Order: sequence, then structure tokens, then C-alpha cells
Amino acid sequence: MTNTVSQEQEALLRRYRESHLGVFGLPGLVLTHGDGARVWDSDGNCYLDLLGGIAVNALGHGHPDLVAAISEQAAQLVHVSNFFTTPAQIEAAESLLRVADAPEGSGVFFANSGSEAVEAAIKLSRRTGRSGLVAVGGGFHGRTVGALSLTHKEAYRAPFEPLLPEVTHVPAGDVEALRAAVDEGTAMVLLEPIQGEAGIVPTPPGYLAAAREITREAGALLVLDEIQTGIGRTGAWFAHQHEGVVPDAITVAKGLGGGVPIGALVTFGEELTGLLTAGQHGTTFGGNPLACSAALTVLATIERDGLVEHAAVAGLELARGVTDLAHPLVAGVRGAGLLRAVVLARPIAREVAVVARREGYILNPVAPDTLRLAPPLTITTEQLAGFVGALPGILEQAAQEQP
Repeated sequence: MTNTVSQEQEALLRRYRESHLGVFGLPGLVLTHGDGARVWDSDGNCYLDLLGGIAVNALGHGHPDLVAAISEQAAQLVHVSNFFTTPAQIEAAESLLRVADAPEGSGVFFANSGSEAVEAAIKLSRRTGRSGLVAVGGGFHGRTVGALSLTHKEAYRAPFEPLLPEVTHVPAGDVEALRAAVDEGTAMVLLEPIQGEAGIVPTPPGYLAAAREITREAGALLVLDEIQTGIGRTGAWFAHQHEGVVPDAITVAKGLGGGVPIGALVTFGEELTGLLTAGQHGTTFGGNPLACSAALTVLATIERDGLVEHAAVAGLELARGVTDLAHPLVAGVRGAGLLRAVVLARPIAREVAVVARREGYILNPVAPDTLRLAPPLTITTEQLAGFVGALPGILEQAAQEQP
């Protein structure tokens, strides 16, 4: 059944426009509640959420373990400031270090978002005594000034220049360009194992290993942005683990809190952990017991329920299902685990997303010819198969409606 938007929902959207800064444009829907991989709007229409809050809702919506953990923690302590700590903060850090395979002496700095985790990484790199930063074309690392300086897209950067100095962007996947850009003045190389906002574009095989070699030879830090690719999303706890590369640090957020805002910088090894000392960085809300309780529950539930392995299997079935359609409007599928892009043969991604929403599916047109899928890790293979079955009709209707 095709979903429609009522006058009541349109009125709510007008109120949104009249009360918010316009940085997000006008939202497509007013959502009221969810259950697992499904969400409902204010008109009662149901949607299969194939975006998961942009890889955030790792356990889906309304997961009973996460609801219980947040409720219990809220009744005890929500915030205490970082003059103190809590069991939730300690245990969440220990769990994060364990799933990251971080060696002894590693450490966690909890923040509130991915952008803040990147800002912490920039400050960490400055403690090397160097100031040069190298990032990769197509990379997206956030909207705060430091993170934006490392983000590549000109449309995001230009209105806010001048940004941080001494930032070099090199072409994605080009090992020799990276080698030429990294020297004795380079503090940090920051890159995504799979570029999310660029359209779910994996780094070429061997690129991460080459980046590790190049940075080690130059004495620079290799920091991997695992904000979108982490927390089981790609069929490993973190995408770099697929290649066995050990970075100097990673940035984490999105799925870590299952929807509760939390980010983290994870440093690998005692030498890196010791670079930032008392008073050199901080945050008011970072590491608060509510967010850390959520993170601890997300990590424990993913591990208990085998959701890392499920992401690998379900993602492979999804990719095969779409490929096997052999539809003329599908040019291919890329990505890993449950972070996937359906690449279209024509630039109709926006039209496809609009039609899909009418048919009860939430997709993200991340590029003119690319649909991003990052559903909850709890999504079932049957739900994914239902989407694959509906996709040909959605594509054909979108092609007809393209201006």
C-alpha cells in the first residue's frame, strides 16, 4: 500500500520550518515511533528503515535491552561531570578497547559525536610537535571547523574558509600520491576505510596497509575514521580489522550509542595514549553515564546476539539479491556488511528514494546515482528480501517520474 502524507503532517513540517535553522532543509517525514527495523510517521504509515539514522540505530528502534539500560541509568545518574567517573564509563571504555583489539596501554576519550572525536584526533596529532594534516579526496569527517578542514567537499568548506592551515588532500586510493604528501612535517593522516558520504566507496585492497607503512616511515600518525564503518557495521567490529592493519587511533560514533549521542577517540598503545595529558582536552557531556550505559549495552548486545556475523551474512545476501535482479537500472552494488550502496545506471537516486518512501522504504540518495543502505544490524534477511523484491517496481516508477 502506498504511503501518503496528510495535511496534519504537512502542518507539523511547516511548524518545523518556522522554528528551526534551515541547515537540514525541510525533513521528508515526521516520525513518531519505531520497532526493530520499522518506523511509523505521524499519519500511521509504516516504513522499513534501511538507513538506520545513517548507521546509528545499530539495534534498531525500541530494542528492549537498550530501553531498559537507559531507563535504569536515568533513574540512577544521568550526568556527574568529568570531575568524577561512573561504572558505566569505565566498563564502556574497557569494552570498546576489547572489541577494537587495542593493545595494553591504549585509551578512550569519550565525546558526544563523530565530529568531536575527530577534533580530539587533531589535537592528539598536534602533540607530536608537527602540524601537517593529510586527508583523502571524497572523505567526510564532520562539520566542526577542524573536522571540516579535513573534509574534502568544496561546497561544505568554501562558505567557512579560511579553515585550518597545512591540510593536504590527496586523491582517494592513490598510494603514490599519499607517499608524496607525507613527510617529516606531517602530524596525521586521516582516512575512512570505506568512504560513507562519497557513496560507500571502499579503499582499494592494500591501501590501508600502504598508508600504515608510509605513516610509520615518516613518523606520522595514522588515524582511521571508523565513525560510519565501526560497531559491527561492515561485518567486523571495525572495518580496518578486515585487513589486519593496526592504526595509531580510530574515531568512533554513530552506532556506538544505538541512537544516544556518543563518540570516542581510541588510541592504540601507551605512547599514543600519553600524548594528551591532564587539562589538554575535555568535554562537559562526554562520557556521561547515560550515554556510556547505552554504549555498553549496544556492544554487549551485538556480541551476545552475533550481530557482527549477521551483518556480514545479511549484507552479502542483500548485495547478491540486488545483483541477481540483473535490472538495467542497477549498475552494481558496493560496500561491506550492512553498509551498502546500490549504484544506478542513471542519476535518479533522488527520485528512487521518493518513490521508495511512498512504498514504505527509507533509503538515502547519497549521490545522484547512488543509494546508501545502512539498516539496523538487527534487520532480518526476510525484511531485506522484501525490499529486494520491491526494488524493480520502485526503479521503474522512479524512471517514469524523472523530469
